[in-house]
Amino acid sequence: MKRSRIIGTGSYVPARVLTNHDLAKLIDTSDAWITERTGIKERRIAGPDETTSELALRAARLALGAAHVKPRDIDLVLVATATPDMFFPATACLVQDRLGVRPGPAFDISAACSGFIYGLSVADQYIKTGAARTVLLVGAELFSRIVDWTDRSTCVLFGDGAGAVVLRADSTKHGLLSVHLHADGSQWELLNVPSVGSQPLTALDQVRAAKTAPRPQTIRMKGNETFRVAVRTLEQAAREALEANQLDASDIALLIPHQANMRIIQATAKRLGLPMSRVFVNLDRYGNTSAASIPIALDEAVREHRLSEGELVLFEAFGGGLTWGSAVVRW
Repeated sequence: MKRSRIIGTGSYVPARVLTNHDLAKLIDTSDAWITERTGIKERRIAGPDETTSELALRAARLALGAAHVKPRDIDLVLVATATPDMFFPATACLVQDRLGVRPGPAFDISAACSGFIYGLSVADQYIKTGAARTVLLVGAELFSRIVDWTDRSTCVLFGDGAGAVVLRADSTKHGLLSVHLHADGSQWELLNVPSVGSQPLTALDQVRAAKTAPRPQTIRMKGNETFRVAVRTLEQAAREALEANQLDASDIALLIPHQANMRIIQATAKRLGLPMSRVFVNLDRYGNTSAASIPIALDEAVREHRLSEGELVLFEAFGGGLTWGSAVVRW
């Protein structure tokens, strides 16, 4: 049976570190307040000349190197991002060009924080149908460009970064066992960036824009409601993936969740009966990097030798849309 196997990983984060203490100098907050509510201690912020495609390119090159794959061998380039360089062309096309990948399909996937798992599903379908043998999938975000730095409820959460994987068709037992995707557009208002794109500004947003603060093109989130929905749907998504593969939580060697909030991660692990020793967390150092969070965490887990051949890995994510999903991989 043909499967999609991850044969290389890579990640890149900007050099600038923004700590909670730094934020406390800008807004009414404190290290203790942020840490208690989120588990985040610091995050990375892109420089003024860095773009999403630049971060994606750096992570992609590392993944290709780890996989011992040349750019000419890539059949498909996917970039999961909610913060593309521009409306079009797709950031994936910019990455394809700068990598020197031969002409072929390249496109972006917009599913917010669930984007990487959505990308896994797309890559898997291309590989299983034979439309592609080797796929480059990148999750890359510059959320520092779309946060309202006067809103302490959201600006403390997000950071910039990129993670990448190379997937290749494999006929062994290793690889992607299943992917499970969901969306509920009726709850879009819980987490969104309004007034970007073709949607016109509302009268209220026009007034806000005229006053310059807060900018209408920034993240809006209903925190308490989002937290409750995230915990419930992440548990459901994880159990769906386990049941589809006739697995118990005890079979999972490592859970790599979307790095959104420590309380969400801990609550989900508790509901699944997984000890935190089998949950990979780097949220404290990077914050929420949206579609980049799982591939960054996966790359770090690989480099820290947290995964052995044949072990089972569970991914899960939740994001604006609302979107959520899960995947099981045999390493």
